[in-house]
Amino acid sequence: MRKLIIGIVFLVALGLVVDFGSAAYAEYRVSRELRAGASLTADPEVTVHGFPFLTQAWEGKYGDIEIRARGVQTDEVGEVTIESSLQGVSAPLSELVNGSVTTIPVDHLSGKMLIDATDLGQFLQIADLQVSAPPANISDGTGGSGGSGLPTAGGVVLTGTVPVGPVETKVSVQADLVLDGPQVEIVASNFYFGPEGAADFSIPDPLAHSILGLFTLTIDPRELPFGVQPTEVYAQGSQIVIEGVGDNVTINLNGL
Repeated sequence: MRKLIIGIVFLVALGLVVDFGSAAYAEYRVSRELRAGASLTADPEVTVHGFPFLTQAWEGKYGDIEIRARGVQTDEVGEVTIESSLQGVSAPLSELVNGSVTTIPVDHLSGKMLIDATDLGQFLQIADLQVSAPPANISDGTGGSGGSGLPTAGGVVLTGTVPVGPVETKVSVQADLVLDGPQVEIVASNFYFGPEGAADFSIPDPLAHSILGLFTLTIDPRELPFGVQPTEVYAQGSQIVIEGVGDNVTINLNGL
């Protein structure tokens, strides 16, 4: 009985090693193909979720694959992080690992571009830019969304040192995150004096419009994963997140 138990434990352990090893090799091969196809400077992170992996590979249907590429250079805002979640991926394992497949049907696709405060600040030419989302249950009088009176979850607070007349000082503004077709607009709508802000003084009216303009920009997020169109934009921690989703799409692995 003891030998039987040891044998069973050994077989289970061997099966786990083979399963995890196969998943790791498949993730590595897909990562290399994505790097080559998208001309990335480093291998993106690829994770195939679900256990056992070999069952998914045998059926050629994968429940959830996550992809993350850091330091992706864009024409718009410098380096960004690209994330994609693919649910219901149909592809034979042999074609995934040998690179012979380039187009893959996917039941549901979610793609994100994450822009951190440093890169956004370089684009706006505000070196010390900080990004924060106001509390969702607090309205600061502007409503957090262009004065609508709604909770501030739809807006973002931008803080940075900019010229105010003859001096440079730190200012916080309430900005709206707006989708205009394929473009994302960050529109500074008012000055912010809440707990996340740094401005604790009045801005002269003649200077208000030009100062708000320093925190306003338009982004054309052409680098969303696999060409998905943006459907949502929001603040997450110190980052601006542009997200797009699609159902029943065919993606090109060279289009990450």
